[in-house]
Formats: sequence, structure tokens, C-alpha cells
Amino acid sequence: MAKVAVVFHSGYGHTLRMAQSVADGANADLVAIDADGNLTEDGWETLNEADAIIMGSPTYMGNVSWQFKKFADASSKAWFSQAWKDKIFGGFTASANVNGDKHLTVHYLMTLAMQHGGIWVGTGLHYNNTKASQRSDVNYLASSSGPMAQTPGDAGGAEMNTGDLETARLFGQRVAEVAARFK
Repeated sequence: MAKVAVVFHSGYGHTLRMAQSVADGANADLVAIDADGNLTEDGWETLNEADAIIMGSPTYMGNVSWQFKKFADASSKAWFSQAWKDKIFGGFTASANVNGDKHLTVHYLMTLAMQHGGIWVGTGLHYNNTKASQRSDVNYLASSSGPMAQTPGDAGGAEMNTGDLETARLFGQRVAEVAARFK
């Protein structure tokens, strides 16, 4: 079994709900980036010891939150020593809008993983794009690179779409399975 860590920042609870779903699917440890953009020493140790790192951030203004960016910049210590080279990586995001430029956030996470010499895993899920499709379907927002969630701006984390959370859970499971093959 591979050791998986989910490192994330959540501003309003939506990304936390996704992180929990991803972690459930991967049987992973959660590593929260705090409101000041910091990790504990234990958090850094968890990431360094993981076989796979799944990253999550809300999409704010078309990219990761500043707190996640601060974490990403601090990960340059691991980059310098190539500590995360050949780890399995994945990423996810959430925003209030259906598009909300979430794809840019996931691509930022993918670029960060590639800079660390990592191996990126996408969702591996089909899209639900027929007339019969429902908003609660898995991967309704149709992302191959990583799960994306959409919740109206006036809805809390408890009101997230079940299909988005199931997409996140299935993604976590996929990343853990891929990491186990590489271990």
C-alpha cells in the first residue's frame, strides 16, 4: 500500500470537503496549509515521506490562493534537493463559478508537480455530457487533469454537490492505486 498525503488550503470549507473526499478515496493523511500559508514541521515530514502527494487549492482570481502559493514557494527546499522527484502527484480545486478559470489552478498544480520531477495522475474518468446527464453525476464538470468542484458563492461547504465529492473520492482512489503500482 502506498503512503498518500493530501496537502491543501481551504478558505471557506469547500476545498476542505474535497480534500476529505480525496483522502477517503486514497486512505491518505490530510495536511492543511493554515490561514497564514504555513505548514507544521510534521506536515512537511508527512509530505517528504509520502509516495504520492495530492494538492488542493480553491480557485481565487483564476489561480491558487496566496496561502497555497506561499506553500508552493516554500517547497523550493524540497525542489533544491529533489526530495520529491518521482513521487506521484495529483491536484484538485473548487470555486463558486461553473468555469471560474479552475483549469488554470489545476495546471498550476501540475506545473508545480513537474518542477519537482513528479509523475502526474489525472482523473481517468469519463464525462457526463448527454441530455440525460445530471449535475450530481461524477465528473459532470468534465476535467481530465484533476477534480473540479463548483458550489454557489452563497452556499457553504455542507451544501457541496455530491457528484463533485464522489469525483474527488474516486480520484483519490485512482492516485493511491497508481502510487501502489510504482512503489
